[in-house]
Amino acid sequence: MSKQELVVLGQDGPGGCCPTLLTAPLDTGQAETLAKVFKALGDPVRLRLLSLIASRAGGEVCVCDLTPAFDLSQPTISHHLKLLKQAGLIDSERRGTWVYYRLLPEMTDRLAAILTRPAGASLTEHAGAAL
Repeated sequence: MSKQELVVLGQDGPGGCCPTLLTAPLDTGQAETLAKVFKALGDPVRLRLLSLIASRAGGEVCVCDLTPAFDLSQPTISHHLKLLKQAGLIDSERRGTWVYYRLLPEMTDRLAAILTRPAGASLTEHAGAAL
């Protein structure tokens, strides 16, 4: 019989494809990419915009429905939407005069995975292992 170790998929550890903040340090490129995403989410207007887009039935929303929800000018809303799009959180499609926005769940799933503590592990276990 072979004594090979079986790898369980979906349980990324320090050597996994998608380590979390608690299992392995981020490299410079990962940190820079994530910082841009977190910076985009760090503004209350952008966070509300993302929430309005993500929670919309049908998965997309017209910019004409987003603008009235804020006491901001249309160019300011467009600027915030542009930053969310550059961060990879949303995508858009022009249809005639209007632009429709939709969430890119791959990025929110990635953020969730990076911030999630491995199942059954306590924060103190990982803090002690890192020292």
